[in-house]
Amino acid sequence: MNDQIISALRSRRNKTVSLGELEKMVPGDTDYENFAALVVELVAGGVLQPVKAHGLSQKNRRLANSYRIAKPGLSRSAVSAIDSYQFSLHPGLELAGYYSLDLSEWKKDLPYIERVNDFLRQNGLPGGEATAPEWSYRLVGDEKWIESGSGRLVLQRLGLWGQLNIVSRPDPLMLALNPRAWREALNLNLVIENKSPFHALMDVLPHSPWLSLIYGAGWKITADLPLLEKQLGREPEPLAVYYFGDLDYEGISIWHALNSGRRVEPALHFYRALLDKPPARGKEGQRCNQAALENFTGFFSPGERQRIIDVLDDGAYYPQEVLSREELTLWGRKSP
Repeated sequence: MNDQIISALRSRRNKTVSLGELEKMVPGDTDYENFAALVVELVAGGVLQPVKAHGLSQKNRRLANSYRIAKPGLSRSAVSAIDSYQFSLHPGLELAGYYSLDLSEWKKDLPYIERVNDFLRQNGLPGGEATAPEWSYRLVGDEKWIESGSGRLVLQRLGLWGQLNIVSRPDPLMLALNPRAWREALNLNLVIENKSPFHALMDVLPHSPWLSLIYGAGWKITADLPLLEKQLGREPEPLAVYYFGDLDYEGISIWHALNSGRRVEPALHFYRALLDKPPARGKEGQRCNQAALENFTGFFSPGERQRIIDVLDDGAYYPQEVLSREELTLWGRKSP
């Protein structure tokens, strides 16, 4: 039936086709729901484009009253090549999306289509969930195919993407552990935004009150921090977390995002040490998140709060690196 309607569309001279005309292109005994599903498939494949100005069908609101035909995608050679495969593939694979593409796209994707088909023939449609690298390896033997290659696009074209139950897993949390603090009543954990301060503080970690020192890597920490208790085997009670980043709009926004998901307090003794230093310049283009700024400065005294606001308003900021290695290790030994 797919071949029949494609052939009819290819031979039309008009650029548009009404829903009624489409109905006449399929066998008379075709169930209306099957017909509607076919039209939806052709739209998804780019063969048909709804004419919004003509409205939707009252009989089935998924369908438009008329469609524009993407004739460049209906080349005879492409249709012939695709048709030859349709009947040999697993029924869970849809090839309608390729009718609207250049034949070169079909040829480029074909080796992957054949591998996906082999997997489905042997294992059936997938059940359960897995990560993108896991599915990549199962389907084509290349764990990077979906995330770094053409995998996602091919699976979308085949109508298989939504059936894979692909889940995202955050990267493991990068941290250093202090065994001496393992049995302490207060399990304190410190997130450090930048790499250099992290390495400086790691040297003093065994002589500090911190259970772990966590490398934030900028915004990356917002996805990784939920793994803290699980990685340390301290579930289900949440551990105490403090944050020390650049004293600029972005660093404050990162803290705010973390604190929105769980309680994360600014490591005030580090930030107060920054305020004793002259501010730096160079981040005038950063935008202020007013809610983040108000929440963050609420931890400080009125005088400190105003100094932070004035410095940032002036386009200046305090980088973590303004503290020397000796100063970082001095404050790293102290409790928050």
